[in-house]
Amino acid sequence: MSDVTDNTARQRFELDVGVGEPAFIAYERDGGTITLVHTIVPEAASGQGAGSRLVRGALAIIRVQGLRVVPQCSFVAAYMERHPEERDLLA
Repeated sequence: MSDVTDNTARQRFELDVGVGEPAFIAYERDGGTITLVHTIVPEAASGQGAGSRLVRGALAIIRVQGLRVVPQCSFVAAYMERHPEERDLLA
């Protein structure tokens, strides 16, 4: 089970990285499509795999919700390029 949550009120997927503020991916939904706009990982958690865990968890939630992804964020786009098993989610 992923530690990533969908904070719909703030339109972002969040991951508690234990540094007082979460890592997150901001998104915009439009019908059956979700645009992943920007990924933020707190500096104190940088380089520890938090970004990849966040993207993996967010994509799992998106898959369950039946949405298609527009990876506007370069980090998300690079993750999806490295993980061909996730490319079926692309809009």
